[in-house]
Amino acid sequence: MALLDTIISAFPIFLLIIVMTKKQAWPSHIALPFVALLTGLIQIFYFYSDIQLLMANTVAGVLSVLTPISIVAGAILLNRVLAISGAENVIASWLESISNNSVAQLMIIGWAFAFMLEGASGFGTPAAIAAPILVGLGFKPIQVAILALIMNSVPVSFGAVGTPLWFGYDVLNLDNDTLLSISSQSAFINAVAGFIIPILALRFVVSWSLIKPNLGYILLSILSCTLPYWCLAQFNYEFPALLGGAIGLIVSVLLANKGIGLSAVENSKLTNEKVELGKLLVALFPLILLILILIVTRINQLGIKGLLLKDNIVFGVDIGGTYFSVSQSLILSINNIFQTDVSWSYKTLYVPAIIPFLLVVIIAIPLLKMSRKQVAAAFLDTGQRIKTPMISLAGALIMVNFMMQGGDQSPIFLIANAFSSITGSSWSYFASLLGALGSFFSGSATVSNLTFGGIQYSIAEQVGLPVTTILALQSVGASMGNMVCINNIIAVSTILGIANQEGYIIKKTILPMVAYAVIAGLVGTLLI
Repeated sequence: MALLDTIISAFPIFLLIIVMTKKQAWPSHIALPFVALLTGLIQIFYFYSDIQLLMANTVAGVLSVLTPISIVAGAILLNRVLAISGAENVIASWLESISNNSVAQLMIIGWAFAFMLEGASGFGTPAAIAAPILVGLGFKPIQVAILALIMNSVPVSFGAVGTPLWFGYDVLNLDNDTLLSISSQSAFINAVAGFIIPILALRFVVSWSLIKPNLGYILLSILSCTLPYWCLAQFNYEFPALLGGAIGLIVSVLLANKGIGLSAVENSKLTNEKVELGKLLVALFPLILLILILIVTRINQLGIKGLLLKDNIVFGVDIGGTYFSVSQSLILSINNIFQTDVSWSYKTLYVPAIIPFLLVVIIAIPLLKMSRKQVAAAFLDTGQRIKTPMISLAGALIMVNFMMQGGDQSPIFLIANAFSSITGSSWSYFASLLGALGSFFSGSATVSNLTFGGIQYSIAEQVGLPVTTILALQSVGASMGNMVCINNIIAVSTILGIANQEGYIIKKTILPMVAYAVIAGLVGTLLI
């Protein structure tokens, strides 16, 4: 009976993998809600779960979408403002003028610049901005697509101001010290992999004969991002990628300007056209302001963070046993949904949507001299882009809530028990692959952590492995899964005008992902 329970519990996940990877794959906004519905039906008719509790988890899952989707919307809106106003072209021209060395260009734009963008917004933004710049420099689109997918892996654990970590593991109710331990170990494993992964990515665009004489610069550029990234992760899980990328971008640019670690070989496709300093500062101002606001609102000692998180209730109403409240800092909460223990909350001013994204956009519009038509286009484009991700995330969150219902007999616990009995204490070698699988079918490290964080937690407890290390490996796996994620591959291919090459790209990116998994398994086991 226990075996049948496990098979039934795992069936929705296996079905999800099948329908999203078959020849005519289902898109995530159809597959995830469908599998969520199936999971709910299994809970009702096989596990005889409380229907009222399932309904409460459904409501909580739908409402929980507000956190990640508002961040995504803010990030896309800012990027559309930069693109439509022409600021993005100014930034691109500046990046193009820094060095004639093609390796330097690839590291500055494809590595450091994308690293910073991942930390600020995530959700595919780095490839969307960096990849077209590289194609404009004369690199082949198919090669750029592969490089962008591989490069955008190391910073993903802390993408969108740490969303995959602090929101991805929110359902586990971990304390701050535990999250910091996961943060520290994730950053260390990613940083070790960072010595290898960018070099493998470069190999898809340039030859070894060009990489070798520039290896000094490559390693310095890698370290300029990963060293501050790892240091920051010791005490913060929101800024490592954002500030690590910003520091790395500055250092990589300075090194390239001085020619440090670079060969004298030039790429005639690149230009040295200079950008006026005034125009550059105006174009960069929104990004600089974004980083500054994030820093100011996240450092406890400055006091602003406390103001944004005040939970003193100023308004509350009981609706048939369900209690809705609003706090002093506009934290929206719903407790005892349908008279159950299920609850939900949204930190309106702290979630990086209104502050800083919307605030920066409001300031940037007059600064960039945008017309009403341009502003309307930016908002309309943003609305169009978030429709399907909203449905996908709702499906994922509902499915996760359903799979965690049932205590020791919940589907997640049963699956974890099966995994642990097969691998035992060797699970640390495989944990990252489960995280990668989550990103592969969902297109999001956050969704991967939401989906498999509970399973990883249960496995760690059952086989006696450190929970923080296993969750760190889950986070790392979710990051490396971006390389082979179908959604990401389709997105970057569409942006670059590549048609019907998804299978070819997966065949190329899966090799670096396997290398990443081996490194993660070895380093994770050493940490244990």
